[in-house]
Formats: sequence, structure tokens, C-alpha cells
Amino acid sequence: MTDSTRQADAIVVGAGPAGASTAYWLAQSGLDVALLEKATFPRDKICGDGLTPRAVRALIGMGVDLDAPGWTRNKGLRIYGAGVRIELPWPELASFPDFGLVRTRTSLDQLLAEHAAKAGARLIQGCNVTGPILDERTDRIIGVKAVHEGEEVEFRAPLVVAADGNSSRLSLAMGLQRREDRPMGVAVRRYYRTPRHDDEYMEAWLELWDGQRLLPGYGWIFPVGDGTSNVGVGLLNTSKAFQNINYRNMLRDWTAQMPEEWQMDEDHATGPIRGAGLPMGFNRQPHYTRGMLLAGDAGGMINPFNGEGIDYALESGRLAAEIMVQALARSTPAQRERTLYEYPRILKEEHGGYFTLARLFVQAIGDPRVMKFLTAHGLPHPTLMRFTLKLLANLTDRRGGDAMDRVINAMQKVAPAA
Repeated sequence: MTDSTRQADAIVVGAGPAGASTAYWLAQSGLDVALLEKATFPRDKICGDGLTPRAVRALIGMGVDLDAPGWTRNKGLRIYGAGVRIELPWPELASFPDFGLVRTRTSLDQLLAEHAAKAGARLIQGCNVTGPILDERTDRIIGVKAVHEGEEVEFRAPLVVAADGNSSRLSLAMGLQRREDRPMGVAVRRYYRTPRHDDEYMEAWLELWDGQRLLPGYGWIFPVGDGTSNVGVGLLNTSKAFQNINYRNMLRDWTAQMPEEWQMDEDHATGPIRGAGLPMGFNRQPHYTRGMLLAGDAGGMINPFNGEGIDYALESGRLAAEIMVQALARSTPAQRERTLYEYPRILKEEHGGYFTLARLFVQAIGDPRVMKFLTAHGLPHPTLMRFTLKLLANLTDRRGGDAMDRVINAMQKVAPAA
């Protein structure tokens, strides 16, 4: 082993929410973990910046101080569509808090990575991972090659986590391609200086039009609380019009229809429109193979129902860490492997049926007639919309819940795992 080779118990590639969560929980368990981030903080990521109570629960579990400056709390979701406006407070549940949050990814990702570092993880920024190191006998990953501060270095560890986002170059290098039978989304967003920056509700607008065609997706306004709001649109590839849409123009056209006093115009924009792909519904599998686990966007863990991925990134990081800690304590390679294969099994058990329901739903709303029917007939009924909020945000009590919870939980159980 050369001077440029560094050893660890585990390597985590990517310091977004998935990687930071994985590294935090590994470090909490006393393992030596190298958290490798290609960029240097602060750095931006394309996102709506909204956190539902599911993500808030994960942050609370990590001991993140949500009373510190930089967090904007909200009561729920305000939905517009079919001429109707309805405010839906986050549900009161035993399993989840009753508030959401907004924080820019520029700030959030740095905070979470530093939180992992405080727990003991070795955060190495400006470290560009260029490929895996494989054991020639077993074809298992035993480390990664990287470039750090202009120097080629190697990091070696018995286990590696790919938390390197949508493109996941490490996964591709290990032969894991994206599944084409899973939905993909596109999101574009822009920040505006607006008097609506401190609204008590996040907003979703369900009617996005391409000429006369109603599209599957929604527009959002999420109050950042610092004088700006995050304003964007998210669309699914289940529509025939998906390939031919100019998303930036769609955002401009949508904001041009808003009241002038909201100030969502060129004069009040704080930067350019930026976009990104959204990998959904477990679109890269298996989530464990040959010494490598996938977490967050690298494993396609964005919810097709609502486009949220931070919560599943944080949750998958914790689960991956727990499994890795147990596996590294096993005395034989066979026992270790048996433990590691629990990771994809538990992920499918937890979310597989739910993601299948979501996939069927987004395929259905790819037909503009279905989208129009659901918008027109669902929004005027508050009880139905409360059910829909629980379903789309995946917020239920698994035990002791109300009738809505029992219906949603039963639907997930009977659906085949994604």
C-alpha cells in the first residue's frame, strides 16, 4: 500500500443527503468512514428545497438542530387546480411531526455533511472519484480511485456506498444501468425575491398546460424565508409531450400569469433557471452488489407520487449504515454477504409496494384526460384531498392509524414490490 492509499472501514461517495446520512450513522457506530465529495461546499443542487414531515423525522433522528437559523417551517400544503384552492395541514400522526421545512440545498447539504464530520466522519471535499478498485479474484469492490488536490489517490475499504446522485458514475462503472421501465422526472426551478417568502404553506399548482394539453406534474412555490421563494415545475416522462417541452419556457409562461405583486418576474429573479433529472421508483437496482450499496438518487429513490427524494435519501443512508455495521461484525464472508443482502430486501419491503402504486399512478396521469378528471373531481372534496396528501407524501401510521392510514397501508401491502 503506497503513501497515496488511504484505508477506512467504509467509503461513502457523494456528500449529499444520502451520503451525509450514511456517513453520520456509520460514524455514530464508531466506524472509520471516508466521505468523499467531488465539489467544495457550499455548492448548489437543483431541488425544490421543500422537506415534508417524512424528511423532518429523519433530520430529528440525526440530532439536527431545527431551531437554529436557516430553517423555514410550514404548516402544510396549499393546492390550486380546477379553479379551487385548498389548504391541507400536515396530518397529525404518531409516526411523523406535524410540520414541514424549507432550506436551500446550498445550505442544507453543507450542514448535513458537516454534521456527519462532527460525528467523526472524514469529510474530504474536492475529491473526484474516477472509478472502483476491484479484487481480481472475487470481482468485489475494495475501494475507489480518486483525484484530490491534483494528486491521484486510492481509498480502500471492505464496503463502499454509492451516494453520487442521479448519474452515479460509480454505479455505471460497476455495471449497474438505469432501468428504462421506471418513470423519470424533470424539474426546473428559479429563486425570486418576493413578499411571499415567509408563507406558512408550501404551494402546489396542479394544472400545467402545453398549449391545450394538460401535463402530468405540478408547479410549486416554496417559501425560503430569506426574502426569496423557490419556484419551479416538475414533469413526468409518462406524457407523450415530454420530449418536446421547453421546460424553461414553461416556467416563464407559468410565472408570467401570477399576480404582479408576487414579483415572480425577471426583475426579481436572483439567478438563472436551472434544471435536473429526477430518478424515480428504484430505477437502478440491485441496491447491493459485490461490496457496494446504493443510497438516495443513485438507487432511484425519488417518490414518483410527489418528486420528493431527500426523505428517502436520509432514510436509505441510515438503513445502509445499520446493515453495514452488522455485516462488518460478522465472522465469515458468507455471513457478511447474507447480512448485506438484507439491505435491498428491507428497502423493497418498506417502499417497494408504495413505489409500484406510484408508478401505476403516474402512468395513468400521463393521459391528459385522466389528469383533468382527477383534478376537476378530486380537489373540491377536502376529505378525499386529505387522503391524497397522506398517500402522495407517504405519511401514515403503520399501527393504530385511522381509516385512511389502514387503506393506504393495505394498498402498499398488496402491490408487488418495485
